[in-house]
Amino acid sequence: MMRLIARLDVKNQFVIKGIHLEGLRKVGDPNQLAKAYYEAGIDEIVFIDAVASLYNRNNLFSVIKKASEEVFVPITIGGGLRSLADVEQALDAGADKVALNTAVILEPELVKKVAKRYGSQCVVASVQAKRTANGWEAYMEAGREKTGLQVLDWVKRLQDLGAGELLLTSVDQEGTKSGFDVKLVEAVNKAVSIPVVVSGGYGQPRHIQELLEVTVPSGVCFASVLHYKSTTVETLRLSIEQSEAN
Repeated sequence: MMRLIARLDVKNQFVIKGIHLEGLRKVGDPNQLAKAYYEAGIDEIVFIDAVASLYNRNNLFSVIKKASEEVFVPITIGGGLRSLADVEQALDAGADKVALNTAVILEPELVKKVAKRYGSQCVVASVQAKRTANGWEAYMEAGREKTGLQVLDWVKRLQDLGAGELLLTSVDQEGTKSGFDVKLVEAVNKAVSIPVVVSGGYGQPRHIQELLEVTVPSGVCFASVLHYKSTTVETLRLSIEQSEAN
């Protein structure tokens, strides 16, 4: 069964949402939303510090600490985690997994270090992908900075380094509610054997169907459709069950 994951992008203690990771609007309190999604039956929750790269640090540890006292599903934290010490602080605050992007682009061996100390299951390699003329390029710093890395080459390397899971965000589709980048998900799913979680683009049930007709990721992140109450966890699960049955 594909996992339903709530994604909470946080800026200055507020959950925010934008389009293509830009034009951010406040939508609510992260702990209130996390608790509501947990009580509604979500499988996992991902907290991302949306402005960590500006301050070179993650500011969500207090949020995670409170969430871990009220939410009893796996919690992933990402944004601004640059070292083993940052990862240790995140796990001590109550996170189960850490999502790493910019730090591991700058220092790929960090994946290996975290996996060796805490296990591969702790390491979520976050990949922010943008379409190019001949594929996809990986970006860092919240989708603002090019890396020159081809996504399919990069995800294979991340797997080889010890990442236990991928958080694959289509920057092109993020916040648009116009559907997933199905070709991207399919290509990455074929390139690696570790679980792939998809983020960016969901807007209506047919988008799940279009995705599952081609490839089956391990999980899908939902953000604005939950934040703005245009759907529910129960409805999303029903859509997935129906699509999987077909």
